[in-house]
Amino acid sequence: MKHLLQYLHQTSSFGLRIAKGHDHRLLAYSDSDWDGDPLDRTSTTGYVVYLCSSPISWSSKKQRSVSRSSTEAEYRAVAATVSETNWLTSLLHELRFRISDIPWIFCDNVSTTYICANPVFHSRMKHIAIDFHFVREQVQNKDIAVQHLHSADQVADMLTKPLPRVSFVKHFSKLGVVDITNLRGRNNG
Repeated sequence: MKHLLQYLHQTSSFGLRIAKGHDHRLLAYSDSDWDGDPLDRTSTTGYVVYLCSSPISWSSKKQRSVSRSSTEAEYRAVAATVSETNWLTSLLHELRFRISDIPWIFCDNVSTTYICANPVFHSRMKHIAIDFHFVREQVQNKDIAVQHLHSADQVADMLTKPLPRVSFVKHFSKLGVVDITNLRGRNNG
């Protein structure tokens, strides 16, 4: 509790900077820690969704069931991310905000990205069939695209597991978190 209070005190001047951008695409980073909870062996799903290069939605949530592999845990995370990007796409459409491309989801698990694109249903994925068909249908209809990225560039890592300080600081800045006392236009009077 002491560490939490220290952290909150030291970061009380931090805020989220939303930049004006011209890149009207939804880009999402999806990640999972496999077998991360030592008590019940469940995994944590994390994602960050960007619009115009600024984060507009993020989540860190414990998965409801135990995954049998890192690929399965990552696939469940991708399915949650696809659900969020679908909702955001609908919301933006309702607000008459034009998105310039389909949402792109970045995942650092090669097997997961392969399964998303492969139209063949794998028998070893039967137990997560609903997530499998949901994501695959979205990819086949070209409603979303799932692409691999290197783990070092996975922004959602910080939402699923503790990171070394260097990685944490790198990803923290990519979230648009800034010390608001350094922003111009602040009235100190």
